[in-house]
Parts: sequence; C-alpha cells; structure tokens
Amino acid sequence: MNWFKISLQLNKFPINRAQNMLRKIQDIPEEKYEEYLVQKREAIVQYHLEHTNFYKSFFKNKEYSEWKDVPVMNKADLQRPLEDRLSNEFSKKNIYLGKTSGSSGHPFIFAKDRLCHAITWAEFIDRYKWIGINLNKSLQARFYGIPLDFYGNITERFKDRMSLRRRFNIFDLSDSKMQTFLERFKNSNFDYINGYTSAILLFAKYLNKQQLILADICPKLKVCIVTSEKLFEDDKTLIEAAFGVPVINEYGASEVGLIAFEDTSKEWVINSESLFIEILDDQNNILPYGEEGRIVITSLYNKAHPMIRYDIGDTGKLASNSSFKRPILEKLTGRTNDIAKLADGKVVPGLTFYYVTKSIIEDAGSIKEFLVIQTALNRFKIEYVSEQEFTGVQIEKILTAIETFIGKNLKVDFERKQILKRNKSGKLKQFTSMI
Repeated sequence: MNWFKISLQLNKFPINRAQNMLRKIQDIPEEKYEEYLVQKREAIVQYHLEHTNFYKSFFKNKEYSEWKDVPVMNKADLQRPLEDRLSNEFSKKNIYLGKTSGSSGHPFIFAKDRLCHAITWAEFIDRYKWIGINLNKSLQARFYGIPLDFYGNITERFKDRMSLRRRFNIFDLSDSKMQTFLERFKNSNFDYINGYTSAILLFAKYLNKQQLILADICPKLKVCIVTSEKLFEDDKTLIEAAFGVPVINEYGASEVGLIAFEDTSKEWVINSESLFIEILDDQNNILPYGEEGRIVITSLYNKAHPMIRYDIGDTGKLASNSSFKRPILEKLTGRTNDIAKLADGKVVPGLTFYYVTKSIIEDAGSIKEFLVIQTALNRFKIEYVSEQEFTGVQIEKILTAIETFIGKNLKVDFERKQILKRNKSGKLKQFTSMI
C-alpha cells in the first residue's frame, strides 16, 4: 500500500495533481524552458502584487517592469507575524505551516499553499527514484532531531510511521547510543539512511572504530542521503567506506523545498521545475554561470506566501555547462553570515578555520567532532569531542596552520567536551561568530 501518498492525501495535499504537473513541466523541451521560467516567475510576482499586501508594500507599491528590478528579500524581512505576510486568498486553515530551524540566526514561520507543498513532495519522489528509493515502500533510517514537547513529539512520530521512517534521535550521540543504533540496523531492513551530515559522520566513525561495515549488518541498505550540513569530500569517503553504500548530497530548505539533488553521475542538479535559482553579487547583479555569489531563490508556485528573489543565506556557483532546464550546482560554499572579521580588517569565511584545522585534528584518529567559535576579533575557541586531550604537538600544528592560512596574532582556546551543543533541530553549526 502507498502509505506515503495516502498520508499526503489525508492531509489534503493533492499529490496526484502535483505529480501530473511535474511530468508536464519535465516534458517541456530545452529550447522552450527559458520561456516557461520567465512566464512563471512574472506570474508569481503579479499574483502577490495583486493579492498580498505585505508584498505590495515590500515592492514599494511599484508596478512590475523588469525582473532585475524585483527586490531581493532575506530572512530578516520575513520576521513578522505570518498573518501580515499571507496572500488574501489564504488563511491558516488552508495552508501548510512550517518553521525554519534558525540555524542562520533568523528563524521564522512560513506558509505554502497545499499544491505548492505537494509539488515539493512530488519532486522528492522523483529524485529518490534516481537512486532506487521508493518513498512509498523503502524504509528510512532517519538521523534527525525531534521536538521534545509532548504534542510535537507525538505528531512527528506519527508522521514518521506513516512515511516509513524510523527515527534515530541525534541529541545523544554517545558510544552507548551508537551501539543502540547498531542494534536497530541488525534488527531492521532499512533501505536507506537520511539525515544530518554531522550525526551520520559520527556514526560512521563509530563503525570504523568497531571495524564494521554497515551493509554487512543490514544487507538491504542501498544508499545514504545527507542534508542540511556541509559534507566534506574526505568525510564522504569515510562514510561510504563505513556504510558500504554510496553517499548522496541533498540540498534543501524547509521554506522552499528541494533545491538540488546529486544524480548518479555526481552532479548536483538544481530543481528548475518549481524554483528559479539565481546567483547574485553584493549589489544584486545577476552573475553568469561559473561565478560565485549569493544563492537567491524564487518559489514559482507558492501563492500562499511570497518567496520571490529570496536570499537563502548561502553562497555558491552554477557550473558553466548549466542550462535553464538543467542548472548544475558546482559549488556550495556556505552561509554568507558565517564569516570571521579580524582586528586588521581582514574578512575570512568561517569554514576556512574548519578546513584548516580539520585534517590536522583528525590525524590523531581519536577526534569525534569539533566546531570553531569566534569570541573576539583576535580570539577563537575550538570545542571538540575526543578520547584524549589535545597534545602540545597537535595544538602547535593547529596554531601554525591558522597563522599560515588565516592570520597572525590570533589567540585560540581549546575546550574538550563530552558532547557538542546542537540547535533545537539537531543541527551542528560548524562555525559561529559571537561578535
């Protein structure tokens, strides 16, 4: 029985209609695809100018003329009561209501109309078929957080049951909990793993330590899908070796849905069916393929709430061989607000610290995970979970690397912890600036 589709239909999400629409969009030939995107993006702007007072005000009460003049919105612009942002044709009774995780520092409640939300799920169903996963039949091992309040917890577990998902609570990632995870894989026929990169990586390291390969324990396992947190190439290699299955990169955001999905040829294919993706510079100029900038997204079908030229807070670039129908995400650098500002005026992407220290720290083999926090213009703290304290030699190597690649006269504090703090959704933010 198609439990997943049934659960969507019970919640009044028209999944059959959405799948039919998706097939028709995918049948549009390449030479007519730019015309499709132009028509849909202009239509959604005109719709919200006519039906959404918030967007009309955000547009400065001007009429639409050219796409390049459509204002760019960010998360801070949406931090106001949802009722003030909804289209006048929708209310909380006929929408999908969601909330962003707040990992960017700007959490907000958002809305999608039911057809828009169904199209998102139609796209997930379609992409998962690329890697041999059927959302109506395949059993998922889900490495995510879960609401801790009674109602939220019960609701999420019911949704998991209907969607063939079995949740692995990542708020406790101790060795004893990892052993519990392992036992579940021994006793269940999981088809795939889906979840946050950091938690999945930690489980892979545990398996490595035990000299085990997960596919030997759970033979039905086909693939692992990582999402929401950056996946480094060497971590991908480690996970694939420990699990014995391929690792697929998924890039999405709750407020807009599926953004990109890695295909079997290892290309990150952008969702061009229901989203329009642009790369902009700091002055909101549209950058050509191959140039890096801010990722800005337009949801072409969300009539409940405007998500038009929405700066999601990430930076990246599209490959030079991209097309309107098949744009390829060549690089996803990280969050635009995750930057370190130094006393000499230098600005460094926060993940630079993570790149620099990562290979050095993991040489020891006993480091489970770590993160970097900027506490002052010239001071940083590295929190880490490890079997032993860092040695003087390890610390000296890290300091030398930071001086070489980041800057001189920087102070670095090291703190070994039993567990690293995750946000409410369970994500681990690898770099945080406190200034």
